[in-house]
Amino acid sequence: MAVIAIDGPAGAGKSTVAKQVAMSTNLPYLDTGAMYRCVAHAVMQSGVNMADPDAVGQVAASARIVVERDSAELNGVDVSGIIRTPEVSSVVSIIAAHSPVRDAMRSQQRMWIESHGGGVVEGRDIGTVVFPHAELKIFLTASPEVRAQRRVSQTGGDVKEIAANIAERDRIDSTRSDSPLRPADDSILVDSSNRSITEVVNEIVHHFQESQKAS
Repeated sequence: MAVIAIDGPAGAGKSTVAKQVAMSTNLPYLDTGAMYRCVAHAVMQSGVNMADPDAVGQVAASARIVVERDSAELNGVDVSGIIRTPEVSSVVSIIAAHSPVRDAMRSQQRMWIESHGGGVVEGRDIGTVVFPHAELKIFLTASPEVRAQRRVSQTGGDVKEIAANIAERDRIDSTRSDSPLRPADDSILVDSSNRSITEVVNEIVHHFQESQKAS
């Protein structure tokens, strides 16, 4: 069961790269960030206190989330577009920092990989916590300026405002007590700042092919 774990900060290009890596390797693709965004949307709808780990954790545990490639369903409703709004983006890291939420999502992520027989999984703690024995671990990053520009090109908005939002998400993701964002000890660092998507994808696919030979 082959697993390619791609971790990295917001706006590094993980989703775009992971989708193409999945196509090139004939592996299924899982966007774990979409799962946390579904929880964030559910919490916003429920009206519970976002700072209450137990209350937020209950929402996460009861949420029926189905994520496949570009689509996301929450409790039977298509929320693919809603979970990408700035409103959700501004709170998802706060909600994802709660341990009960992370426990619930990790369980679902492992079940997803088990049922799909492997896959390309991208997120924040995939190589360090969720799949520490993944066949290949990539830490994908890019400069803050490039990441902000990419987000603006995807969703629109003000570059300075987006950059500030990304910086705050970086701070929360990197300093949370439960599985902070960091490269796994055996991950390969890939900087996508001044490289095309094709170049980045080709490098990761090459590393995967080499890992397959080694095994």
